[in-house]
Amino acid sequence: MKALVTGGAGFIGSHLTDMLIDSGAEVHIIDNLTTGSIKNVNPAATLHIEDINSDSSSQIIQTVKPDVVFHMAAQVDVQRSIADPAFDANVNIVGTVQLIHVCKQAGVGKIIFSSTSAVYGVSKKERASEDALPSPISYYGLSKHASECYIRLFHELNGINYTILRYSNVYGPRQTAKGEGGVIAIFMSNLHKGLPLFVHGSGNQNRDFIFVQDVVRANIAACRQGNQETINISTALPTSINNLVHRLNMIHGSAIDVAHGPERPGDIMDSCLDNLKAEQILAWRPKVSLIEGLTQTYEYYRK
Repeated sequence: MKALVTGGAGFIGSHLTDMLIDSGAEVHIIDNLTTGSIKNVNPAATLHIEDINSDSSSQIIQTVKPDVVFHMAAQVDVQRSIADPAFDANVNIVGTVQLIHVCKQAGVGKIIFSSTSAVYGVSKKERASEDALPSPISYYGLSKHASECYIRLFHELNGINYTILRYSNVYGPRQTAKGEGGVIAIFMSNLHKGLPLFVHGSGNQNRDFIFVQDVVRANIAACRQGNQETINISTALPTSINNLVHRLNMIHGSAIDVAHGPERPGDIMDSCLDNLKAEQILAWRPKVSLIEGLTQTYEYYRK
């Protein structure tokens, strides 16, 4: 199999690249290294340092003619999307539209699109399922939802094959604390710098934390299954930020200083996704428990 990973020098994309190469795939990466790092790139992959919106990226895809494209390149910082919605839309919506257009021209067999729980906004259910009406409360969630709509309509008009994967809160090694970063990456960074953990709001807000290797396995499964489906990738287990701090305290082995600040605009109080559809269609279930994943991530940051 010949695969192309946009954002393949980033957090999730680099782990996906590793697993694809381990399975014997030929892997090409398009990444402008704005948030990704060349240190993450598997030496067996071919790295093209380009912006996904560039003509050069389009030419690369048409030359490589991959069997599958994993579209992971994105602007993922909720707060930046609120501060600069035009930038967010240009990266996430325009970038996706240009990508799917050139994928059709290049005869790509399938696009697997990385989406987010942020499309749901404030869910009325304990666990949001795929049939819930999207109602994003940030421009990031809105741009991801718009990209999903473009992909579905492009399939209707042009026949391109796709699977959309909506991730809950992904964490693990190689995630950076820069920008949005993810609360676990930020906490890990502060822990090893001897800084307090800063909690926005009460800390009672719930998240559905999923380990990066489980997300990668779902992407691999989507290569051959889940055509024209939108699927949640999650643990379906809510964990409060306060509970997360407690677990980190156990792993760290000594008392952790915690500081509280105001809530942030665009942040969702409770976010947890139902994952039954992933089990039924992709034959996928998460394997890594939160304490296992946190321990692996803690050791990564410690080294």
